[in-house]
Amino acid sequence: MSTPDDFADVLEANAAYAKSFVFNGLEARAAKGLGVLTCMDSRLDPLNMLGLAPGDAKILRNAGARVTEDVLRTVVLAHYLLSVDRLMVVGHTSCRMASGPESAVHDAIREAGGPDTRSLSFLTTDDQKASIAEDVQRVRSYPYLAGLQVGGFLYNLHTGVLEPVC
Repeated sequence: MSTPDDFADVLEANAAYAKSFVFNGLEARAAKGLGVLTCMDSRLDPLNMLGLAPGDAKILRNAGARVTEDVLRTVVLAHYLLSVDRLMVVGHTSCRMASGPESAVHDAIREAGGPDTRSLSFLTTDDQKASIAEDVQRVRSYPYLAGLQVGGFLYNLHTGVLEPVC
């Protein structure tokens, strides 16, 4: 069971942040009409890498930047209720979800002391650009997202360059 002390460092940082909080009053809609699906990798800073500020875009993150049922559900809400009319699917270089077979991820979790996760699909890939293209097509063909502009990109963690894929 966790306690507030387990989070003391981030709560302290939040207290300092709150003292100079300047984002009160931002609208819930995406000011630039943009949605971004990217990886949960903490080396990615989606707002800065795209020249955006808080309130400009809706940011969705998961392992591998994969289009899942939950992502589709969320994008439908963002499209119709939060002014998102463009979606970027952004994978990145050196992604763990694109570095080997799914069995290797299951093995790594077990070796780290975790449970048997073979009942979960982590959506790993050995061809990241092809997976990005497939995920973009999945969004483009989703019946509830007609009219949404969708593009796929690969972000290079070593150079900061965003490469269009499709």
